[in-house]
Amino acid sequence: MSYRNKTYVIFDGDNDMWAYRFMRGWKQSEHIDFDFNDAHDLRPLTDRASEETVKRSLRARFSSAKQVIVLVGSNTKKNLYRFVRWEIQTAQELDLPIIVVNLNGKPYQDDEFCPPILRGWNAVHVPFKMKIIKHALDHFTGFYPTIPADKKMWWYYNNDVYMALGI
Repeated sequence: MSYRNKTYVIFDGDNDMWAYRFMRGWKQSEHIDFDFNDAHDLRPLTDRASEETVKRSLRARFSSAKQVIVLVGSNTKKNLYRFVRWEIQTAQELDLPIIVVNLNGKPYQDDEFCPPILRGWNAVHVPFKMKIIKHALDHFTGFYPTIPADKKMWWYYNNDVYMALGI
């Protein structure tokens, strides 16, 4: 199911590009069952684009997204207000389901690295493992609309889910 919805991926481009490239590699491999419709495939940006131009292009990408992945590395919560925080805020304003992927492998909200704007937000937290990311793309997006508006908390999958996925 994850392949049907455009997925907007938020990450620290200076430090966590490797994780984004891994995900794209999983998607391109014919031997791996992982797919997502990447919103970043639209309108490539150049390094010389102004902040206003970049944000306009990113907002256009958001308009086609149905879910968001936030790749959280050791620097994600530090001083990334220009784009990463803005992207997270935009996803929240658009009320998109958010999957927080911990690059350090923790299967729950990691307070050390999770940006404060995501703490207590209705997002599911998973480790950087292909099978659980795919599971979250396939299942959290459908679950998200059923969460009562007044219930704000972070979500995670219990050990049974990981065992069923062979993780």
